[in-house]
Amino acid sequence: MTVGLGGHQLKGDQLIIIDFEFSMPERQQYPRGFYPEIIETGLVAVQNGKVTDKFSSYVKLSAFPVLTKRCKQFLSISQSDVDNGIPFHSLVQYLKELNQRGKSKIITWGNMDMKVLRQNCSKGGIDFPFKGGEFIDLSMEYKRFFGDQNQTGLWKAVQEYGREGVGKHHKALDDALTTYHIYKLIEKDKKYLDKAEPTTIGDRIDLSKIFNQMA
Repeated sequence: MTVGLGGHQLKGDQLIIIDFEFSMPERQQYPRGFYPEIIETGLVAVQNGKVTDKFSSYVKLSAFPVLTKRCKQFLSISQSDVDNGIPFHSLVQYLKELNQRGKSKIITWGNMDMKVLRQNCSKGGIDFPFKGGEFIDLSMEYKRFFGDQNQTGLWKAVQEYGREGVGKHHKALDDALTTYHIYKLIEKDKKYLDKAEPTTIGDRIDLSKIFNQMA
């Protein structure tokens, strides 16, 4: 787990890029009352264009404490990883403290991260940490920006930019860093596409000279 890179004294607008990995049932086998729980967190906080925090941790399970074989294989995660993780309430407390530094823009790839965080908070009787924040689903921004009919996967999107993702796919911090990478690429492209206001004929020629010649 890594928390902070010397930036936690800063105040002001910030980007919080988050990726969560969730527990999952075996295929077509849903235990009674099952819901996905956060089991790994990756986060990057940015202020004034500089990374102020990186956070990476496994998270202990509460409602369904035993990982399924499918989950362990898909995420390359072990039971001991989550058993030795931080409690969920500690994760929420960290997110709350991070959000209190200033106005936050929370960026995720897809809408499931915030949905599951809200649900996990509700199930645990814990307040949602990102009150007053702006939420951006970057996958939808990417879809609108490029006019795609379907949503694109995170690593496919970065490859379409001719780049490579950071680290390993489905590792939470690597996916958060890759999401931040795509965010910067999209923002750069948006600036290129911003159209300058068209000049008028008066901007292009000196009308006073013409009037003098006609006098």
